[in-house]
Amino acid sequence: MRETAQRLGMDFQETDEYGLIAMMKEFKLFKRGYGKKITNIISNKRDIEHADFRIFDYKYVIGGGNSTRAIHQTVFYVHSKKLNLPHLLLKPEGFFSRVNEYFGSQDIDFQAFPVFSKQYTLQGDEPQVRDVMKDHILHFFTIEKDWSLEGLNYLLILYIKNQRFSPEQIEGFYQKGLEVFQLFAEEG
Repeated sequence: MRETAQRLGMDFQETDEYGLIAMMKEFKLFKRGYGKKITNIISNKRDIEHADFRIFDYKYVIGGGNSTRAIHQTVFYVHSKKLNLPHLLLKPEGFFSRVNEYFGSQDIDFQAFPVFSKQYTLQGDEPQVRDVMKDHILHFFTIEKDWSLEGLNYLLILYIKNQRFSPEQIEGFYQKGLEVFQLFAEEG
């Protein structure tokens, strides 16, 4: 990962020395499991965009006894004043999402984007989420499948559930994260 960071002109840290986990506590991803650890942090502060970008590996443990399992995940994170997001969660819709929706779990759908609405579960304060999910964002996620995204105020995280990217895949993941940031960034 160190070589990947150098190739991208970014900084690298092996361990979380700045308490990133504490900053992530409101995101659903970081409420799961125990034994939480962030490693392999690649970071880049861009003054021109007033943004702090990071990619890191996140590990947590679920279960117990003989059914303990470690989950490894790569996460794109951005903190920027150009974001002004409601607390929102976007995740791929699956069988259990549909069952939960049947029993009253929230899923914000868009009539004009039926494919998006079928592919993803979207949750949050509905009027605020509808306001921020512009057509170009809905179109993007209609084409791009399997992503999970969480937003809150000036923070955004992007990941594919249970997916850890190899060093060779990090540059593409970083570019995808930048693209998603630009979709949500307020014109200033």
